[in-house]
Amino acid sequence: MTLKERYRLTFEYFEKSRPVPKTELVYNDPFELIVATILSAQCTDKRVNMITPALLERFPDAESMAMQIRQRYWNS
Repeated sequence: MTLKERYRLTFEYFEKSRPVPKTELVYNDPFELIVATILSAQCTDKRVNMITPALLERFPDAESMAMQIRQRYWNS
């Protein structure tokens, strides 16, 4: 079985068994989901849901977050 065939079978399985994916993470758009997913690798989903509102209020989009990182680490 090729890698492409394995991917196709995996996607077919999930499309049938879980047509509407669910997560404990709270998010409103893809950017918020990406941020929450990255943070969830470091702590519990419950903790992520507690801290992301303040984080996303300060950095509401990828550009503002990237600019802060750039200013903090490359301009110091």
